[in-house]
This record gives sequence, structure tokens and C-alpha cells, in this order.
Amino acid sequence: MGEYIYYLFLLGGCLLSLLLGVFIVPKILLISYKKRLFDLPDTRKVHTVPVPRLGGVSFFPVILITLSFVLGILYHIGYPMKNLSVEPIQYVFFFFIVGCTILYLVGIADDLIGVGYRYKFFIQIAVALLLILSGKWFNTLDGLFCIYDLPSFIGIPLTLFAVVYITNAINLIDGIDGLASGLSCISLFVLGVMCMVQGEGFFALLAFSTFGVIVPFWFYNVFGNAKRGHKLFMGDTGSLILGYVISFLVIHLSRIDAHGEGGKIYPNMILALSTLIVPLFDVVRVVMHRLREKKNPFLPDKNHFHHKLLRTGMRPRMVMVAILFVALFFIGFNWLSVHVLGITWLLITDIIVWTLVQLGINQAIKNTKEKEKKL
Repeated sequence: MGEYIYYLFLLGGCLLSLLLGVFIVPKILLISYKKRLFDLPDTRKVHTVPVPRLGGVSFFPVILITLSFVLGILYHIGYPMKNLSVEPIQYVFFFFIVGCTILYLVGIADDLIGVGYRYKFFIQIAVALLLILSGKWFNTLDGLFCIYDLPSFIGIPLTLFAVVYITNAINLIDGIDGLASGLSCISLFVLGVMCMVQGEGFFALLAFSTFGVIVPFWFYNVFGNAKRGHKLFMGDTGSLILGYVISFLVIHLSRIDAHGEGGKIYPNMILALSTLIVPLFDVVRVVMHRLREKKNPFLPDKNHFHHKLLRTGMRPRMVMVAILFVALFFIGFNWLSVHVLGITWLLITDIIVWTLVQLGINQAIKNTKEKEKKL
């Protein structure tokens, strides 16, 4: 019976988050149009009409309400949720909420008036330090390059880098409708299942609560009609919050002590990071390209994965679907292959596959250009 209650509360948290999102997102649309808070089109963007960019404003309040309400109910009824003793969770929860609040305020400022990338990097490092203060930092590489235990003087800087890296990767992949939110949904669902199976109740609830609020936003973002005022973007507020939540979950699952009741059966780090291969690999590729072209690696361009697929002649929605399937392929492939190849060779294989995909797209772009010249 206890198992059913455990799953019921996780499902309830996801549904509560989804319902709150369904209620709040239309209100954000209404306010955005009344106050004319739009993301204006330019040469680098796909959309051609002004679209509200405050969809991400709904994420953090809904996550906070859902977490607090469900945890409060569990505490009130005295249900011993798995791995959810009050004091350790309060300790982690408070630092996490402080970090989310800071990013939320910075994201709103960026969406309304703009914030420089140097200032955002500084803030991201500061909130990463909050996770470290809560005890969440990489203390193992799970055998990657034959490295297992990590000392703090390596694990802490690696954690700082990972939080900034993941957060910016989510932000940079947010270039066409449904892409960043779709990739985040996939990642959060898989991470939530990993936490749930391992009995990590609080972290599973966080993953599913975040997943729940993204779903209604995703439908407005993908299927909303901009000319009728039914479309909106998540903006930096949303991407910063999603990046922070996902990095928090990845770091937790990657730790030696993240094994729940049944012991650490899977190499969690590589499997958790597999949910982010597309945005993480794309950032590396784009930065390398900008450096080769002697450009500032922090300034935007039109060379991301989705931009390249658009240049092959694919429509934006098909590009989004194709990239989501690529993400699902990497997750499934890594899940099935990790015990066969080992995580070091699995990472090398992922890089080779990614490179071959990019070379194939480059050839498709070249073919498209040749056809256009003939016409």
C-alpha cells in the first residue's frame, strides 16, 4: 500500500503543477498583450511577428507551490515518503529555492530590459555555489576515464562549470518553437523516473513538478497562433530556471550517495547527462566554430543545430520533432549500451555519432544550396 501512496503523490504533484500551468499561462498572455511585453523579430530569429516572451515566469512559482504543498501534506499526515526525512530535505531545499529565486529575478530583468552576459555568468556561478553549500557537488565520475572518487578540490570546480554549462546550453538551444521546452520535458521525465525508481522522493517530485508546468507552456509555444495572440516564448526566465533545476537533478543523481534503497545499479552520471546530449554537444560545436571564425564565443549567431537543419529546407516544426527524436535516440542508445561499452567508450561513441550527424547535415545543406543555384 505504501508504494501506491508514493506513486500517487508523485503523480498528484505532476498533475497539480500541470493544472496550475494551464491556469497561469493564459493570464501571462493576457498581461503581456495588455502591457505590450513582446519579443520583437529580427534577422537572427525565426518568428516574424511580435510574441510575448514571459512564459517562463510561470515556472518557478508553480514549482514552488507544488513542492511546498505536496511536502506539507506529506508532513501533515505523517507519511514516511522514501528518502524524505525532514531536516536533510529542508537543508537542500532552502539553498535550492534561494538559487532559483535569484535566477528568476535576473531572468525577468533580462526579459524586460536586458542583462549583460557577463553579469548572468556571475549570477550563475553564485547560484551554483549555493548547490555546493547544500552538499550537492560531483564526488565521482562513475569510472569515466577510469576515475571514480573525486576530491572536493576537483569536484567543486567541476560542479560550478556543470551548472553554468547546462544552464546556458538550455538557453542557447531555445531558438525555435517547442525545442528547449521539449528537450527539457524529455530530460525531466527521464531524470524523474531515475529518482523515483531509486526511492529519491523529493527529487522525483521536483522533476515531475517541473515537467508538469512545462507541458501547457509547450502546447501554447508550439501550437499557439501568434497572430491571434495565443503564442508565447519562455524567455530567459524560463530557460534559467529549467537549466538550474536540471543541473541540480543531474548533480544529485551523479553523486556516490544517490543510490536509494537498492544500491547503485546504473552509472547514473552518464545516463543523467545522456538526457542533455543534444544541447551540451551543440554548445561545444558552436563555440568551436565561433573560435575558428575568430568571433566572440559568447555572442549569438545562426549556427546552432536547429539553424543548420532549417538551412536544409526543413520547416521549423519538423526541425523540432527531428531534434527531439535525436535526443530520444541518444538516451535509448546509452541506456542499452552502457554496460556493453562502458561509459568511457560510450562517450567516445556518442561523440562519433554526433559528428557523423553533423557531417550529414553539412552535406544536406550543400545539396540544398546547389539545388537553389540551379533554380
